[in-house]
Amino acid sequence: MTVLTTERLVLREWTADPADLARIFDIYSRLEVTRWLSAPGLPLTDPARAADRLQMWRERHAGHGGRYGTWAIEVRETGVVAGTVLLKPLPGRDEGVPTEDIEVGWHLHPDSWGHGYATEAARAVVARELAAGAREVHAVVAPGNEASMAVARRLGMTHVGRRTDWYDGVSVETFVLTGVHRVCDPGRPGLRRLG
Repeated sequence: MTVLTTERLVLREWTADPADLARIFDIYSRLEVTRWLSAPGLPLTDPARAADRLQMWRERHAGHGGRYGTWAIEVRETGVVAGTVLLKPLPGRDEGVPTEDIEVGWHLHPDSWGHGYATEAARAVVARELAAGAREVHAVVAPGNEASMAVARRLGMTHVGRRTDWYDGVSVETFVLTGVHRVCDPGRPGLRRLG
């Protein structure tokens, strides 16, 4: 199911199709991708674990009504899945308890690095979330992950330093983008930054 489209990309649900499962394994078994993720079970070492990862994503987002998810980034021109974009409530210091803070994230296969796909996909899901009424969206990045920090900056996010509010208190570089919403004042139409 397609979630969003951009000029070059289709953002869609990951499926249990063998090609999707193979790509999940190919992305999440790579140290150059997973070294920046503090997710349990990574890197994947068995192709059968790709189905478990997909099931975990589905369970995580089951109650979100499509607003949040972990989605495949498919390149329109080639049909190749470049990686994953996610939008979800950040887990707190107790990872089982979500916060009200919203996270955007991206994990791309190395064969898709350097094409701007992460920025394009993240920009689309952030714009949709802000249009839905979110005050702000965060990106949290492992210290040293310069490529992901560059994506956050290209999205127009502001670096607010290291924080330990989420993910079991792990120290992460934190970026935030505050929404701009239309003011409903017929006498003074325009935009106002919230925050």
